Amino acid sequence: MADLSQAVQSKLQQGTVIPAMPLALKRDRSFDVRRQRALVRYYMAAGAGGLAVGVHSTQFAIRHPDVNLLEPVLATAMEEMLCCPASAGFIKVAGICGPIDQAVEEARLAAELGYDMGLLSMGGLQSYSEEQLLARARAVGQVLPLFGFYLQPQVGGRVLSYDFWLQFAELPSVKAIKMAPFDRYLTLDVVRAVCHSSRAEDIALYTGNDDNIVADLLTEYRFDVGGRQVAKPIVGGLLGHWAIWTRRAVELLADVRKARASGSIPQELLRRGQQITDVNAAIFDPHHGFAGCIPGIHEVLRRQGLLDHILCLDPDEKLSPGQLEQIDRVCAAYPDLNDDAFVRENVEQWLA
Repeated sequence: MADLSQAVQSKLQQGTVIPAMPLALKRDRSFDVRRQRALVRYYMAAGAGGLAVGVHSTQFAIRHPDVNLLEPVLATAMEEMLCCPASAGFIKVAGICGPIDQAVEEARLAAELGYDMGLLSMGGLQSYSEEQLLARARAVGQVLPLFGFYLQPQVGGRVLSYDFWLQFAELPSVKAIKMAPFDRYLTLDVVRAVCHSSRAEDIALYTGNDDNIVADLLTEYRFDVGGRQVAKPIVGGLLGHWAIWTRRAVELLADVRKARASGSIPQELLRRGQQITDVNAAIFDPHHGFAGCIPGIHEVLRRQGLLDHILCLDPDEKLSPGQLEQIDRVCAAYPDLNDDAFVRENVEQWLA
């Protein structure tokens, strides 16, 4: 079984910002290599500590035989990540999807290209029992270290039991878990299971709860385990929301760390958390079942000049009615949350 380098393991445990990479397309919906590379340069220049590629925001349709973009996208992102002077210890995460054979094959491809970890989605596997999901994780973990992923049911995930997560945490290949059920109860199941496992100190917890980013990062969980207190924080985030305004996300995590070290949570941080959730509601479109989530991310990047348009692989994937107006509203309401000036100063060199 492959393992993480010391530099990657250290950064993963310390906690960092890991944006979920969008897909850059030309207007004919072919792959836009130039803008894909520019996005990687942006995230690394913004101070992100890793990047997740081939995940939901990269559009699962890249795996469709008629599209066949999984390998080109993974390879392009990897080439650019390796070119950056800040690449040492940068956490390179590849999305892993599908039934067991497909998942193992995708993990092999990612490992061959040099990815450190596989973000293992449980989506689309409603017919699998929890034991089958664990067997799948064991098989993929023989190829690539695992970043577990609790995906919210509204976008294709499923509710998984506490016992599932307890057994999942015992897998030696699991190095981190992204919790994104958008549900405090289900998030708590994962944290409690990890704390009660024998690998509590080995697994880093990351938020994927785009509706609760700041509160997740500020919270330290404590459980009585066999008569001793086990404490576990959520150390970072692997987030589609952090695919936009990434410079500000890096600053946010730094502010959270300062607050946690001081033992006092400033009211300003809690206010910022509410503002970020409001922004996320406009961009991720929960009021329409997240239908406009990916176009919403694209719209912000388009306004900054990083993308040329908001087209997705699926022509029917568009902004929802009223969503553009909501994006206008939050952009105007919270100017301190954007990194427009940073992008404006650098976008031409990233696109060069």
